[in-house]
Amino acid sequence: MTWWSDLVTSEPDFAARVRARFAVRKHGTMATLRRDGSPRISGTEFDFGDDGQLRLGSMAGALKALDLRRDPRVALHCPTEDAPEDDPTAWPGDAKISGRAHEEPAGEDGSHRFRIELTEVVLTRVGDPPDHLVIESWHPDRGLRRRSR
Repeated sequence: MTWWSDLVTSEPDFAARVRARFAVRKHGTMATLRRDGSPRISGTEFDFGDDGQLRLGSMAGALKALDLRRDPRVALHCPTEDAPEDDPTAWPGDAKISGRAHEEPAGEDGSHRFRIELTEVVLTRVGDPPDHLVIESWHPDRGLRRRSR
């Protein structure tokens, strides 16, 4: 299993840039799988803890938590930020994390908490010169790769 701390150890600069994209606002987006296999998109908060773990939570009985109990596959997307209208090339980019959710003990209020095992981390941004996108992706078995499009 690969955790956020493993990414920070192997690729600290990349991890810092991904975390910065997730830190632009409090709420991001997460995708889970419903019982019938169709996707569910939910808002959520992310916690990049001091202990090197990436966690997320939800209220007791939330459908997204029940989805994760049934099928732990999850995709996380950072909060979205638009480029300034006067300079579309200044788009700050976005980050995505795919993984598996591992449930931790519930809070006193019955809320759910999950620690995220990483299976893929992707950072997309405008290149320099700004005529292409730069896509950096990290996988536990392959490491960091960079390509332009």
